[in-house]
Amino acid sequence: MTRTRTRNTTRPPGRRDQRRPRGPHDWFAERLLAVVSGQRPVHSLLGLTVGPAYEQLVTLATAGPPRERLRPVLRHCGRFHPGPGVIEAFARIATGERVSAMAFRLEQGPDLRWRCAAVEIQGPRP
Repeated sequence: MTRTRTRNTTRPPGRRDQRRPRGPHDWFAERLLAVVSGQRPVHSLLGLTVGPAYEQLVTLATAGPPRERLRPVLRHCGRFHPGPGVIEAFARIATGERVSAMAFRLEQGPDLRWRCAAVEIQGPRP
């Protein structure tokens, strides 16, 4: 008996399913990008940061690149769970032809809310 493989016709070949569940790391990546690119004020994340993360954001937002015409776009955001209540996330950010990397750590508090504990940005790179 020969098995016939049927092709999945619900999506184009080579494309990943874009409807994956979104997690807190996706939400934070979008907010962090808006702050460091000057689209939102730093204080919009004041209650959502702990430890030195807020000071890191202040430094990144003021020392960031000059405001360009091109708006940065979040290309991909992934995560790693090193332990319960902790997410270490990473993101690729594109601004035109330039690519940057962003990494951040989320910690879940006793109230079950996620807060950013650290953030780093590297780039842009051609």
